[in-house]
Amino acid sequence: MQELLHASLSSANVFASGLLVFVLLYWLTVMAGVLDISSLDVDIDLEADADTAVAGFDAVLAFFHLGRVPLMVFLSFFALPYWAFSVGVNHVLGTQSNWVGLLLVLPLMFCCLFVAKFLTLPFVKLFATMQKEEAPNAAFIGQMCTVLLPTTHTQIGQAALKTKGAPVLLNVKTAQNNLVQKGQTAVVIEYFPENNLYLIEPYPSL
Repeated sequence: MQELLHASLSSANVFASGLLVFVLLYWLTVMAGVLDISSLDVDIDLEADADTAVAGFDAVLAFFHLGRVPLMVFLSFFALPYWAFSVGVNHVLGTQSNWVGLLLVLPLMFCCLFVAKFLTLPFVKLFATMQKEEAPNAAFIGQMCTVLLPTTHTQIGQAALKTKGAPVLLNVKTAQNNLVQKGQTAVVIEYFPENNLYLIEPYPSL
């Protein structure tokens, strides 16, 4: 154990160890409720008229599932094998020089990108399904609806939201102590996925 700790803190492995510690601290803060899993994420937006270099960079990110899984999930599956490979390879080679350790950083990171790509493969479909389920609900935020059943902050009512097809019925409640009567127009301001409930505010009629 002492040898492993000594190797982890050696100059040849200090970057890999630091990255692993960062990831561990992140997940500790997530479990403590300070951060959430999407607090550090990467947003990939591929546009048809994007510059060739930018589009190529986005394609590389997409190849490694960045944008399909949260950044910190990918980084977690990258940091652990990178640390293990760095410690193992430098131990086998008997690395003593800082320069040798620095020369190994990029090759090891490159290899571990493919390891992380393979390890995150099962999560791609998982997060795609989660986003597909949440997207239609989140898309209603900011849209107008017509109240069908009166609602207050404590009384759940119902509202109809117009779409290209049939109207969508929403379970709603109001913010603060507002009362929205049947037939009034309101705007959707928030969505609570845990109980499939929307928060609305009355929209003043002209």
